[in-house]
Amino acid sequence: MSTKPKKRSLTLKGHRTSVSLEDKFWNEFCKLAYRKKISVNELASQLDETRELNSISLASLIRDLVLADLLKRVENT
Repeated sequence: MSTKPKKRSLTLKGHRTSVSLEDKFWNEFCKLAYRKKISVNELASQLDETRELNSISLASLIRDLVLADLLKRVENT
């Protein structure tokens, strides 16, 4: 797995965009979407809605979400 960010293509509400994420964050983001039973694009769209309020990059929001999810699951074990 690469530690360098790679461009990932997403479709947010019908609009194509991309984010640069490391493999580990992307893989965990995909797993999180799967556990929520929604598509990666839908989960990214939900995050994108919050981004408009705080102007943080989508990639940063994805990393924050992945980290928060992992920490929550570690605490529950």
